[in-house]
Amino acid sequence: MFETILDEEERGQVGIGTLIVFIAMVLVAAIAAGVLINTAGFLQTQAEATGEESTSQVSDRIQIVSQSGNVTDLDIDGDNTDERSIDQLQLTVAQSPGAGNIDLTEVTVELIGTGGQVSAELGTNNITMFTGDGDEVVLTDNSDRAEITLNLDEDSGPFEYNAEDGDTDGGLNAGDSLSVTFTTASGATTSTELRVPTTLTDEQTSVRL
Repeated sequence: MFETILDEEERGQVGIGTLIVFIAMVLVAAIAAGVLINTAGFLQTQAEATGEESTSQVSDRIQIVSQSGNVTDLDIDGDNTDERSIDQLQLTVAQSPGAGNIDLTEVTVELIGTGGQVSAELGTNNITMFTGDGDEVVLTDNSDRAEITLNLDEDSGPFEYNAEDGDTDGGLNAGDSLSVTFTTASGATTSTELRVPTTLTDEQTSVRL
């Protein structure tokens, strides 16, 4: 059943062949293990990055504390007749619980309503910091507060809303509604619905929305 090898030279050749096969198997296993380790490391890094981005997209939101509008006389309908309307929005914002630092100059605002759709990034002229560090417009703490002002009737402004032509003021009439959505740099969104009272009197200069 077993063949006896009597020639010593032949016995050595069999041992070398086995050794070569063994070394080849070790090399193949080492290369495969290296590929698997590299792939696992890449997948781990990608998973961590994806997890961080997903967390930021959910948590790095701004929270709307209050919202109001400035009341003035505007000719929104283009009939040369001024009516009491909203020409400016003021929204006080803060960090949502668990959010990281939020640079307000990287926040995009979208206005959607019956008067159309407007989307633009905030500028420093739109932001007034109530708390925080110096001149920075960054929310770094839950106690930080900032007021975002959106001028709706500026002819050259990015937030001109509900203006039919160059001779028509932009703004909100009594009874109008407007959806405002804030999107941070990480992609987290916050939306609020603004509703103008059905009656705006001459005595009113500001109104809660």
